[in-house]
Amino acid sequence: MTNIPLLNLKEQYKSIGSEIEQAVLDVLRSGSYILGQCGIKLEQEIAAISGCKYGIGVANGTDALVLALWALNIGPGDEVITSPFTFAATVEAITLRGATPVFVDADELTFNIDPRLIEAAITPRTKAIMPVHLYGLPADMDAIMELAERFNLKVIEDNAQAIGALYKGKPTGSFGDVACTSFYPTKNLGAAGDAGMLVTNNPETAERLKCLRAHGSKQRYFHEELGVNSRLDEIQAAVLLTKLPYLKKWNDGRQTVADMYEQAFKGVQGVVAPSIGLPGVPSSVARQLLTHVWHQYTVRVLSDQKSNANARDQMVKQLAERGIGSMCYYPVPLHVQQAFAYLGYKHGDFPVAETLANEVVSLPMYPELTNDQVNTIVATIRDVIAERAAFAPVAGATPVFTG
Repeated sequence: MTNIPLLNLKEQYKSIGSEIEQAVLDVLRSGSYILGQCGIKLEQEIAAISGCKYGIGVANGTDALVLALWALNIGPGDEVITSPFTFAATVEAITLRGATPVFVDADELTFNIDPRLIEAAITPRTKAIMPVHLYGLPADMDAIMELAERFNLKVIEDNAQAIGALYKGKPTGSFGDVACTSFYPTKNLGAAGDAGMLVTNNPETAERLKCLRAHGSKQRYFHEELGVNSRLDEIQAAVLLTKLPYLKKWNDGRQTVADMYEQAFKGVQGVVAPSIGLPGVPSSVARQLLTHVWHQYTVRVLSDQKSNANARDQMVKQLAERGIGSMCYYPVPLHVQQAFAYLGYKHGDFPVAETLANEVVSLPMYPELTNDQVNTIVATIRDVIAERAAFAPVAGATPVFTG
């Protein structure tokens, strides 16, 4: 039986396992486990590849988001604009700071926040915009930064899925006041546990973040304000430092896999194209300006208006039965999640996000995937579609093929 998982971290470990083990042993033997030299070096190197001067290591990506808002003095009474089509942590962080999330619908082509809709959501209480570089594709930062400058708003980039991506030659994470990165094990650069990082070009923001992550203390046992305990440990920093030199190679490998998918889907276009929408970018010009790092390779299983069954969920089930992993990121948009019901949104408020939530599915994506495996995945999708007449396009939908 075919066995192609959604993600295969074991293959990555096979290639550099001895290096990682040595790095971890070096930390264990050092006797320095928190905020040591590995963490300092990692902060410097992540800042550099993010186009920023300062890096601040924290315990995880969610803490990074919370601390970013905290350091920028965003809290009760303030509003933060973001997308409802993202992982819950983005909005959870806003809520945990006592601020109010204000949603703007996603762009149907890129899946990122639609910058054309942001201005209408700005009120006197708006303090920040929090774009998410979803699936590894940069958001439209020119448009977002223009709005931020015009309305005097802070910008916090949720860069959890896009480390190494470029927008017009500049790294994601280098545009806003502060950016947040996750090193959760499944990320393009993943730790062996939880870990996160903030980057900024503002020295005052960097110093406050360092204070907040350590109980509000710059000097041990002297607390200038309340803070939290969110420090990046040395073992995770050592693992990440070992992996970091491979990041570009791995991201390039992901692009190669994305190219394989494109060619494979084109090869069965007569059967697959009416029912599958491939990842899109704004235009052919934009493809030369945006470097997608393919954290996920996410397609749309276009809904059948005649059927009550969810075609995407059927696809996921049938792929699993055939030994191919897939996952929906994310099946319920945040504006209709129970945790955010207090915001008063309802079904229909953000139709693009709701449509995407019903249709997106991420296929296996990691640099070790072979061309044969990609062809097997696409051929299996072709067979599933051929077997189920329910897989039909939304009226007027046009699949988008990109590299």
